[in-house]
Amino acid sequence: MNENHQRLIQIGNAILNASRNELYLSLRFLDIALSGLRYEMNLSSLYVGTDGEKVLFNPRYLVERYQSDPVLVNRLYLHMLLHCIFRHPFHMGERDEALWGVSCDIAVESIIDSLPLKATRLVVSDRRNEMYESLKKDLKVLSAEGIYRKLSEQKLTDKEFGKLQLEFWVDDHVFWEHKKEENQNNDNQNDNNSENQDQTEQEQNQEKQKQLEEKWQQIGEKMETNLESFSKEMGENAGDLLQLLKIENREKYDYRRFLEKFVTLKEDMRVDDDAYDYIFYTYGLTLYGNMPLIESLEYKEVKKIEELVIAIDTSESCEGETIRRFLEETYAILRNSESFFHKTNIHIVQCDAKVQQDTIITSTEELAQYMDNFRILGSGGTDFRPVFEYVNKLINEKAFHNLKGLIYFTDGYGTFPNGRPPYETAFIFFHEDYLDLNVPPWAMKVVLGPEDLSIYDKEK
Repeated sequence: MNENHQRLIQIGNAILNASRNELYLSLRFLDIALSGLRYEMNLSSLYVGTDGEKVLFNPRYLVERYQSDPVLVNRLYLHMLLHCIFRHPFHMGERDEALWGVSCDIAVESIIDSLPLKATRLVVSDRRNEMYESLKKDLKVLSAEGIYRKLSEQKLTDKEFGKLQLEFWVDDHVFWEHKKEENQNNDNQNDNNSENQDQTEQEQNQEKQKQLEEKWQQIGEKMETNLESFSKEMGENAGDLLQLLKIENREKYDYRRFLEKFVTLKEDMRVDDDAYDYIFYTYGLTLYGNMPLIESLEYKEVKKIEELVIAIDTSESCEGETIRRFLEETYAILRNSESFFHKTNIHIVQCDAKVQQDTIITSTEELAQYMDNFRILGSGGTDFRPVFEYVNKLINEKAFHNLKGLIYFTDGYGTFPNGRPPYETAFIFFHEDYLDLNVPPWAMKVVLGPEDLSIYDKEK
């Protein structure tokens, strides 16, 4: 490494260290996050970016920004840090790369623009303010996922999209896809390298990516705790940042696995392949012709859904499309024959301030028919108590023999019953923006976002 090269690295490191120190003095809850990125000079980009592990900088660009205004570097550093905290580089999935990138930029810039800090304060352009106001008409919090959905719906022209990119562009996202590109390059080199070696390298890259994401998840969780302590000091400006952290840090649920909490362990008429010895069975057939030495067991204990109530809040505050998506997701899981006994007793109850309809499902065929003819009934207020009263009445009338539980899908704004029912209860809240919804101590609470209701979409 020549002397000039070393000098450029030192200058870049000094600028980034100065920016990190200034951010720490202004935003003390970022202490752990600010230690999460090391620095590396990288001339493959003309700008500055991060891969979740390092800040990769072109020293010429960094120096130019710093000489123009140190605030620009502070904002750049914080911008990249927020990308990592919200794990934007790891959530690309099957999304459009360019649209996801600008959605992430808008999300983090909206936070930085709202901070009343000398270290990051710049005049917010009219174009930015107009974008923020437009998005907030439909989004309570400007998360990257929510912004991505809204921009996807707008069907922007290339010219409109270009202006949007230019307005919010800060860092180079090329490093977000660095590991994917490495994998693609490895695929092209299979003629020169063994397939096993290529697979090993891909697995190592995937494992490293996973570790980086887990690292930033832990940092985000600690930052959420710290921010709650500093929220009084920051006032209203802590609100959006804290809310976004709650959205990102909330526990993710596999809805299919959650439904398993409501299955019943019972004997079903089927061969139990694990409970008898094939050797004795086949030996008997060989020795005596058609007479096995051991017969297979006819019954096997399996977990299936036998009796269940699914209550759907059809009040005015619950959107019809959201209700339909929840039911489609539930149907996609339950239509699997492995989930049903030969006799099943599932009640699908539509309700707002009163019970509107109770449909009894006893087979997969009836479930499919219900979905084909489904329509929403009711649009009044929300009161959870009538459903519990109705289910208790059914139990007294012997309509259930072993009710496993009640799943209540709702927006969360209603009156809960006072007493604990004699069956498991779960309230499923669907929110694009996480809210700290309280439920009685005897009930389970699950908060699902659009990404959690994905099985049906994939099957379509």
